[in-house]
Amino acid sequence: MAELCRQSDHSAWTMRRIIHYWLDHPPVERRDLSGHCHLVIDGTFLYGRRVGAAVFLDALTHDVVAGIYGMQEGEAAMIDVCRDLQRRGLEPVSATIDGNPQLAKMLCTVWPMIIIQRCLLHIQWQGQRWCRVKPKRPEAQSLRELFAQVIHLYTHADRDRFLAQWNAWEQHDGQRIAAAPRRGWVLSDLKGARSMLAKALPNMFHYLDHPQIPITTNAAEGYFGRLKRRYGQHRGLAPHRRNGYFAWYFHLCR
Repeated sequence: MAELCRQSDHSAWTMRRIIHYWLDHPPVERRDLSGHCHLVIDGTFLYGRRVGAAVFLDALTHDVVAGIYGMQEGEAAMIDVCRDLQRRGLEPVSATIDGNPQLAKMLCTVWPMIIIQRCLLHIQWQGQRWCRVKPKRPEAQSLRELFAQVIHLYTHADRDRFLAQWNAWEQHDGQRIAAAPRRGWVLSDLKGARSMLAKALPNMFHYLDHPQIPITTNAAEGYFGRLKRRYGQHRGLAPHRRNGYFAWYFHLCR
């Protein structure tokens, strides 16, 4: 029995050494990235809101083009990541993002001709949240109905009808709300919903002219869900080996 315990302990010790070796020697990515034209880019937080991760996915295959651990998607350091991807041949036609203005600015700095497509689901969710579930103000009710349509605009005719409704609302209620002083959470959130939609409009409808462009970042959200579930099995991993763990995850789980 004692001999079996010694053998088990030795096997466990050997396995830990092997795992630690590979965690301390993460893969070096050298793949040519010139074949990826349409991207989905999103970020998430790990350990509460202390550490961030970001992922670049191919919009058509959902393959991981690049994964970054240890930074938030809006940090200035990400521009260096983008430039490194460009040196490896990445010249994307489009990127679907959740609306982070810093990320959009960085992408356009590295790739001036890139098409930025806003995630329609994020627009709808945030807009309806700011308008409340059952708004009492008539202008909030009308704006919430507009947000409800966002994910269901399939044709140019749908887009034109939506824009006509938006312009009518803006003329009747929007400009007055924008000029009103911020008093209370309800009005403040309504002003935020109006401002968000107004800023998003220029980048909401590229998918109508380019069917390959996805309208949501759902692919990245799903990837992060799997990543968090898998990492939940390794909560005891030492902090200095987490970079290696995520590097291998992004490399192997494409």
